[in-house]
Amino acid sequence: MCVLVLLPPSEGKTVPDGGAPVDPASLGLPSLTAQRERVLDALVAASARADAIDVLGVTPGLAAEVARNVDLRSAPAGPASSVYTGVLYEAAGFGRLTAAQTRRAATSVLTVSALWGAVSPVDRIPAYRLSMGTTLPGVGALATAWRPHLTAALDERASGDVVVDCRSASYAAAWRPAARTEWLAVKVLREVDGKRSVVSHNAKHTRGVLTGHLLRRRTAPTTARGVVAAAQELVGTTLATAVGTGLPSNLLEVSLHPRPARGPRTLELVVS
Repeated sequence: MCVLVLLPPSEGKTVPDGGAPVDPASLGLPSLTAQRERVLDALVAASARADAIDVLGVTPGLAAEVARNVDLRSAPAGPASSVYTGVLYEAAGFGRLTAAQTRRAATSVLTVSALWGAVSPVDRIPAYRLSMGTTLPGVGALATAWRPHLTAALDERASGDVVVDCRSASYAAAWRPAARTEWLAVKVLREVDGKRSVVSHNAKHTRGVLTGHLLRRRTAPTTARGVVAAAQELVGTTLATAVGTGLPSNLLEVSLHPRPARGPRTLELVVS
């Protein structure tokens, strides 16, 4: 048994400085290769259309990123942990891991992707623009299109593990762990003047801090209780600057809520 952390991709991607292009057959979870090729071909074709930004559901300001999709098969690829950037990934600090911690990340972290299905931090991919909420011509609604393939690949991969789910709703729709799997969805609340509310930016950062902590611990947790205990080690530490306040945000409380009839148990983290 081990921990399996599920992350969403970042909206923005960092273009690798150089390197060989992606080889879909070389990515982890090889059973996804055929579907990866299908989605990649469909994305390249859609991105070459005159109405590409409308098809992909992005703003005109992202037209250059959509145009870059046309050359994905020849574009330089780099480790997914350096292509995916943003609040969560910066907080996790993949680039600051030791060699041993990087090996742990390679086997215990997966980013669920609209283009690749799921990739590990060491899988080499190019920067791309595609979100899971897209209905891609020739493929259909991506969460639906990926679901049977991810179910076949990840149900077996997650068997016996505890899944720590940091995904957003659209990416969570692409795969739900089997009922027999210990599944914890990470929820972050902010407490201000005794009142608690859901947050977005700080939630991403807190999930990233938790991910990095799980990778840096001497031993990885193997049960839901172990994940809770690991998260509780962060209570009282400063995580970030609270958005809109300029004040430090501290982790105040960690709790684990019962599993409903369907769905995950909730690992709730309360920040100041």
